[in-house]
Amino acid sequence: MVSMFRALRSRNYRLFFFGQGLSLVGTWMQRVALGWLVYRMTDSALMLGVVAFFAQVPVSLLSPVAGALADRIDRRRLLIWTQVLEAGQATILAFLTLSGLIEVWHIVLLSFFLGACFAFESPTRQAFVIEMTGPEDLMNGIALNSSLVNSARLVGPALAGFIVAAAGEGVVFVVNAVSYTTVVIALTAMRLPKRQREEDHEGVVSRIRQGVNYAFGAGPIRILLGMLAMVTLMGISHTVLMPVFARDVIGRGPEALGILMGASGAGALAGAIMLAMRKSVRGLAGVLAIATAIFGAALVGFSLSTNLYLSAALLVPVGVSFMHEVAGTNTLVQTLVPDEMRGRVMSLFILCFLGIMPFGNLLAGSVASIIGAPATVRISGAVLIGLSALFAIRLPRLMEAIHNIQVERGFIGESVDGISAGIMS
Repeated sequence: MVSMFRALRSRNYRLFFFGQGLSLVGTWMQRVALGWLVYRMTDSALMLGVVAFFAQVPVSLLSPVAGALADRIDRRRLLIWTQVLEAGQATILAFLTLSGLIEVWHIVLLSFFLGACFAFESPTRQAFVIEMTGPEDLMNGIALNSSLVNSARLVGPALAGFIVAAAGEGVVFVVNAVSYTTVVIALTAMRLPKRQREEDHEGVVSRIRQGVNYAFGAGPIRILLGMLAMVTLMGISHTVLMPVFARDVIGRGPEALGILMGASGAGALAGAIMLAMRKSVRGLAGVLAIATAIFGAALVGFSLSTNLYLSAALLVPVGVSFMHEVAGTNTLVQTLVPDEMRGRVMSLFILCFLGIMPFGNLLAGSVASIIGAPATVRISGAVLIGLSALFAIRLPRLMEAIHNIQVERGFIGESVDGISAGIMS
């Protein structure tokens, strides 16, 4: 059990863990409250997809630039500035909502601004983990960070549901604005060694090109990122359509939305804990194939349910499997990439994860407006099951290639009883 929290031995990581944890609760509260506000104002599944699209499309546009910057400038300073700007966005959103001036175009514009901030924050934060933990605790630090995100995902939606029902969406936005102070204080209090930087004689475009060529020239990284992109594109539909399921399919209010989001968050938290308990990265690619199949099957079951508690129960394996896919891919990619390329390659990871989300959200909202939310999610689940089968066909060669690189970089030893045996480690 102690090994599960070994990254917390680092003072800097402890500061990050607890400061970021409180802030993430506010972030998830705002995300749920904003979705409910949009659906209450518009009664449109399509508009849910549109708002989500504008919130996430900046990641698609800006994350490669952010990754190049994260390899060149002070990552902590960049993170502090993004937190300050995100707090300002929440403050403006709270004022407009509480004053009764809020309109849909305000939400779209502010969501786009928040997405632009997050486009710089996310790859920088991913690349910053190794500076806080060191290489020996990198996998554990990534898994604990994922558990942190999903603990907030469990608590935040439930709190948001009850606060929206009792006091309205504006109060939730106020709470989120205040919560950013904790992570800013934590980042400021860190003591970090001075980072060595090489002379920069190349422009941003050239550095982005180097990162893309490296990532997609390396077979294992290319396959892992491609798999993640497809899982995100097809699997994210249930999240953006959750207000539709809560109100129209199940026939309940914002409390039900909080329960559904919380159930998915509970599953994701369980998935992150399972990853944190792993003692080795060996066999992790095999876990991804299994997780994708479970993800698809659970989505099909969720799409057929009209009972709140059955739907919530089915969202638990959805969260478990999706967390294995995302955090597992994150861990594998970070063990395959040299530190001088880490920011740029992780920006491509973010692009294939969060950068794909706006297109998945827009696709889900558009299709759901034609054939309905349950049918849309059911099709997505079926596609994921097929995708897992295709991935499994290539799995033996992929695992061998990953194993060889991880041995070269010192993440695992050369002696194994069989590469696939590590799946259960």
